[in-house]
Amino acid sequence: MNKVLVLRAPGINCDGEAAAAMELAGAETERVHINRLADGSVRLADYAMLLIPGGFAYGDHLGAGRMLAVDLIHRLREDLLAFVADGRPVLGICNGFQVLVKTGLLPDQAVGQATLIDNASDHYECRWIRLAANPASPCIFTEGMDEPFDLPVGHGEGRFLADQATLDRLAANQQIVLQYIDASDQPTAEYPANPNGATQAIAGICNRAGNVFGLMPHPDRAFLPQQHPQWRRRGLAKAGPGMVMFK
Repeated sequence: MNKVLVLRAPGINCDGEAAAAMELAGAETERVHINRLADGSVRLADYAMLLIPGGFAYGDHLGAGRMLAVDLIHRLREDLLAFVADGRPVLGICNGFQVLVKTGLLPDQAVGQATLIDNASDHYECRWIRLAANPASPCIFTEGMDEPFDLPVGHGEGRFLADQATLDRLAANQQIVLQYIDASDQPTAEYPANPNGATQAIAGICNRAGNVFGLMPHPDRAFLPQQHPQWRRRGLAKAGPGMVMFK
C-alpha cells in the first residue's frame, strides 16, 4: 500500500502541486475532502500517508490553521492518533504545519505546547530562503539531506513559538528538523534570512518518532528543477531541492 491521502478543505489551495510531487516520487495519491473522512465514506486507515497541504484553510479564521485543527480534533481525533501510532507518515506544509501544531500532533500530541504566530516583519513573506536539515533528527522526510538548500516560503504567520521547556525538549530529542540559515550557513534569528523571526530559527519540527513532520517552507513549490530561479547555475537537471522530501 503506497496510496497518499492529500487532505482537502475549504481554503486549501496547494493540494494539486502536493499531489503532483508525491506522484512524481512514485506514490499513488487521492485528494480527499475532510467531509468524506468525517462521514465515513473514506477511511484514513486505508492510506499509507497523510499530507496536509498549504493554503488558507477556512480562510484562517481564528488564526492560521486553527479551524481545520478543531475540525480534525473533534471529528477524526482517534483515527489520527491511531494513524500516527502505527508509524505512518504525516506531512504538513505551511498551513498544514500550522494545523499539525494546533491539533497537538506536533510537537508531541498535546495541544498548547507550541504555536505559530504573525511574522516579526508584520507582513506576508513570499520568497526563497536558505535552510539546513538536522542530520541527527529522526525525521524520515529529511534523511540524507546533509547540505544546505533553498525552498520558497509564502506565509504571514510562520513564527514558531514555544516555552523554554518545550524548546529544550525539542533540542534534546533532535526534533528541530529544519532551521533558517544565513550566508555563512549558520542558524539565524536575523531578518531577512529568517523570514519570520522564529525561535531558534525553527523552520520545521517532527514528533519524537520522526513520522510526523511539519515545515513552513514549500517543498511542493520546488520539486521540479525549473521551479528554482537558478536551476541552470545550480545544475538542477533532474529534480528541485524539495523533491527529496517527497521521495
